[in-house]
Amino acid sequence: MSATHRDPVPGQGPGTAPDAGALAAHVSARRARCGPTRVVCVDGPAGSGKTTVARALAAALPGDVAVVHLDDLYQGWEQPLGEPLARRIEAWLLLAWEAGLPGRHLRYDWAEERFTGWVDVPCADVVILEGCGSAAALVRRRAAAVIWVQAPADDRLRRGIARDGAALAGHWSRWQQHEAAHFAADATRDAATLLVDGLTGQVRSGPALGEG
Repeated sequence: MSATHRDPVPGQGPGTAPDAGALAAHVSARRARCGPTRVVCVDGPAGSGKTTVARALAAALPGDVAVVHLDDLYQGWEQPLGEPLARRIEAWLLLAWEAGLPGRHLRYDWAEERFTGWVDVPCADVVILEGCGSAAALVRRRAAAVIWVQAPADDRLRRGIARDGAALAGHWSRWQQHEAAHFAADATRDAATLLVDGLTGQVRSGPALGEG
């Protein structure tokens, strides 16, 4: 998590790209549960390849698609991933989309360590929420689909340090502990409608639909 968290690093980025067609077909078959908008939560541990999955899905879907990266909503490295973050997502975005209106959120500046200006997010046909904690229980009850992206912890830590620099290795290690506790308490993976392997790109049904 940093100002450069979405920039790939040669030799350190995600593995095989997922089947974008399979991702899009899954989302297209799901019904909207947040007003007219199909909210898709792309969750999983940091460094697993969520941004790659979100980009592939957004490019493959027809109609209006918006992507919200939760790194823009976290209040720094100490951001709680459960209800405090979910309430922020609900207040800033979900309630507006549910009413058929555009949402807006404050964007966190990682360099300045504070929230800065507001960002408008349209009430699109599909809105992809990408990031750790995006599929927390309070959020996913309005989600059309929950996509869980996974990869081994060592690979995830290596990717994170390659992106953000060795100086942030301590932050990454603490974040991995932080997110693991959240995912265990929230049972996020169990709610997934689709699973994606962040290394091989394999896409299969998630626990919520019976793992394939």
